[in-house]
Amino acid sequence: MTTPGRWALAALTTIIPPILAAQPALAADGSAAIPPAGQPAAAPAVSGPPPLDAYGELPRVEDAALSPDGTNIASINQVDGQSRLLVVDEAGKLLVNASTGSGKVRAIEWADNETMLLTTSSTVAMSGFAAYKYELTGTFVVPLKGGQPGMVFAKNPEIADTTRGRYGIRTIGGRTVGFFGGIALSKSMEGDTFARHGRTTLYAVDLKTNRPRTVAAPPSEDHRRDWLVDASGQVAVALDIDQKDGTWKVTAPQGAELARGVDPSGHVSLFCFGKDGTTAIYAIDDSKGASHWYEVPLAGGEAHEIFADTKIARIFVDSANGRLLGYQIDAEVPKTVMYDLHKQTALDKIFRAFAGRNPRLVDWTPDFSQVLLRTSGNKDSGTWYFVDVRTSRAGPFGYERPQITPEQVGRISMVAYTAADGLKMDGVLTLPPGREAKNLPVVVLPHGGPAAEDKPGFDWWAQAFASRGYAVFQPNFRGSTGRTDAFRHAGDGQWGRKMQTDISDGLAELVKRGIADPRRACIVGASYGGYAALAGVTLQQGLYKCAVAVAGVADVRLMYDTDVRENGDSQMTREALRQQLGDPAGYDAISPRRFAAKADAPVLLIHGKDDTVVAYRQSTIMADALKDAGKPYEMVTLASEDHWLSREETRKRMLSETMRFVQKYNPAD
Repeated sequence: MTTPGRWALAALTTIIPPILAAQPALAADGSAAIPPAGQPAAAPAVSGPPPLDAYGELPRVEDAALSPDGTNIASINQVDGQSRLLVVDEAGKLLVNASTGSGKVRAIEWADNETMLLTTSSTVAMSGFAAYKYELTGTFVVPLKGGQPGMVFAKNPEIADTTRGRYGIRTIGGRTVGFFGGIALSKSMEGDTFARHGRTTLYAVDLKTNRPRTVAAPPSEDHRRDWLVDASGQVAVALDIDQKDGTWKVTAPQGAELARGVDPSGHVSLFCFGKDGTTAIYAIDDSKGASHWYEVPLAGGEAHEIFADTKIARIFVDSANGRLLGYQIDAEVPKTVMYDLHKQTALDKIFRAFAGRNPRLVDWTPDFSQVLLRTSGNKDSGTWYFVDVRTSRAGPFGYERPQITPEQVGRISMVAYTAADGLKMDGVLTLPPGREAKNLPVVVLPHGGPAAEDKPGFDWWAQAFASRGYAVFQPNFRGSTGRTDAFRHAGDGQWGRKMQTDISDGLAELVKRGIADPRRACIVGASYGGYAALAGVTLQQGLYKCAVAVAGVADVRLMYDTDVRENGDSQMTREALRQQLGDPAGYDAISPRRFAAKADAPVLLIHGKDDTVVAYRQSTIMADALKDAGKPYEMVTLASEDHWLSREETRKRMLSETMRFVQKYNPAD
């Protein structure tokens, strides 16, 4: 094992910005200095703001994974506009430099020290199904040496070459085996291949030979099934949900029932084994929508609730056996709890050292001797760190946006405020670099979801507006996550109502504090945020000088009908949507399309043609309604783009069109 200081990645200086060779020690109290974040050590001086493309481009480092023995780092990188897989050893030697192809990379992980798994997705047109287009996921096996590369299931004519769920990686008889959900195929008399039923079968795949075998049969018609696979590769637990009435049960291998219940919305999930492997952990929403976690013995017995008074943001699972390692508490200052004292001590030390940097645990060796972290926030546009816990040393190995210096990152803070009905909430405020927080033009940027939240980290869209002189406010309106279940479900039935006024109440708070100029505000958003942008100038008036909706919902009834149809007219889908949206009789009253004639500001509509989440038609019907009403609008179609703006070319275009529109109707100083 070479010294950690050799993770300088010298071989990649033309590909990834060089990291600092000196890696300072982490003091026991976490007081030691951490290397500068957000830029390479030798970044050139820059006058004025960075080019807009510096924000719109995909991050130079998108994901990273550490081999189990800690000797190699694999990462997904943007190199000259191409997505590439890079693998570097501890001495800085480049072992792999390969294109990831045309698929959109979603994740990377090590199956063992010699094998990586690359998860990708593609938008595929499929005739004869409920939806015209689907986002299908594939898993590539990438051997470092030896083994058979290629997509899981690709060489088996009886299984579709797409993976539906990951159920763990296990070492069985000295071989690495991956467990994946797959779709069984059949051939017609004419020789055409077709899906037998579309329900998921569980397969075990030898990752050296890429050969699958069936482990568990698919569920019956109108049922959904999930599994837990133990360390020996056996299915130890199964969850079965009846999609017609929401009846569910958790069973042992021989069918012995461990737990059962009814949830009409289908919000039941099987997560992992307990910390000692003798229990299973699942979660369910109650009739009020509050989430509850349960642990049930595999040998039978009463299930009992865990984490009852704790808001869980994330759980950590041992990849070798599927057992619970610990969890992260969702709070103003997140806290990570590990059951193993050694791991807890290591993380406490690391997080103290990186306090104020919003550290996110990315990957780790099984003994937690080495860890990968990502940070972002004030003076940090995204930095990836390697930490050697044994030697108490750390250093960056990659920068997401090296063109943006720490001084060019707009200051980020949280703003607390109170909604009109007294509900306490908050939002993220990003200020223009070097500007006083006084009487600024503002961009209100509500998040998507709406079950999501904005945190005080580097947000490329918000920072782009801040770099051009705008204060940016990202409100966590009711219905957002990150707080209590009661807060999240306070948004049920409040699209276009209190969720919308929560956003404008946040703007009013900025005006009250003298931060924002009320005469110079625009509202911009994507997905649900796009809906909120449209609602801000149709269901509300007198607030905004312009609105930009990216992949926004214009007609709530159409969204409801589309989602129900594409999910096989499932009663669970109906119940889940009605819980979130309220009574369908009221959908027209909260649909911006129906109020296009009341639009009191110019509207920009942007939508990807391959969007499988919010139908492209949502934007075209809004454009038609605005046109018929004689209201000013523009429509931009992003060819071959999905809901998440996965392609760099179209993401840059979205950003440039949005900035142009906002600057036209709400120019900054």
